[in-house]
Amino acid sequence: MKRLRLAILISGRGSNMDSLLRAAEATDYPASPVLVLSNRPGAPGLDRARNAGIDAVTIDHRAFGSRELFEDAMQAELASRGVEVIALAGFMRVLTPGFVHEWEGRMVNIHPSLLPKYAGLDTHARAIEAGDSEAGCSVHWVSEGVDEGKVIAQARVPIRSGDTAKTLAARVLSEEHVLYPRALESACRSIIERQAR
Repeated sequence: MKRLRLAILISGRGSNMDSLLRAAEATDYPASPVLVLSNRPGAPGLDRARNAGIDAVTIDHRAFGSRELFEDAMQAELASRGVEVIALAGFMRVLTPGFVHEWEGRMVNIHPSLLPKYAGLDTHARAIEAGDSEAGCSVHWVSEGVDEGKVIAQARVPIRSGDTAKTLAARVLSEEHVLYPRALESACRSIIERQAR
């Protein structure tokens, strides 16, 4: 069975990265992680990736004079590893249209809301303030607009009386860890099908 060469991009602790790495241990999973890349030196997820036997590198976005130059460096690293699909897992950088176009149909992201509601930041507080009865998370294809790409899969979480952004975020994160591996599997299978045509 074909397995796509996967890069996971992170900026922090990498808890969603962990869930993807665990799923990819199955021999029938359609993605094989070959790289974890962070834009932040010292991101805790880097050591976690190395401990799992995955190459982990930092490309510090602050070392570059523009987003394009930063992304050129990322692109060179991805190309050197033969990466075929990218999973953004808490990667806190807005990508340029050029980079998104290069990876169109081969890059996915997880977002902590039921898109199209609450693109961007502070999703849990916004859902609570709006009086919503539920929140959740979405895995979507990355497009030029922030959190605007076509949704692949979602998981719903009820908002409880007395919830804070912190308590809601913890419950949503647990669902993210279940949803993301399944949604990435679906995305990879669709990429493989497209390639076979």
